[in-house]
Amino acid sequence: MRTQDIPLRQIRRPLSRQNDQSKVVALMESIQAEGLREPIDVLEVDGEYYGFSGCHRFEACSRLGHEVIRCKVRRAPRSILNMHLA
Repeated sequence: MRTQDIPLRQIRRPLSRQNDQSKVVALMESIQAEGLREPIDVLEVDGEYYGFSGCHRFEACSRLGHEVIRCKVRRAPRSILNMHLA
């Protein structure tokens, strides 16, 4: 696993989720004051990035206008991606 900054627009979020907006706002305030403390986890499959966790952090950074987000990247075969999508 490696850690790197990835453009938000390159991370696919295939599962829709309703975020707690008060948590997003609190994270926005925290990120503005201290930066993103914990990277989000993404899968890299065939050179594409998929995010399944860190939804609140992802939305907070998006709403703050960040172009990139710090990620823990794990390479995986398509079979692992398919398990996440099932």
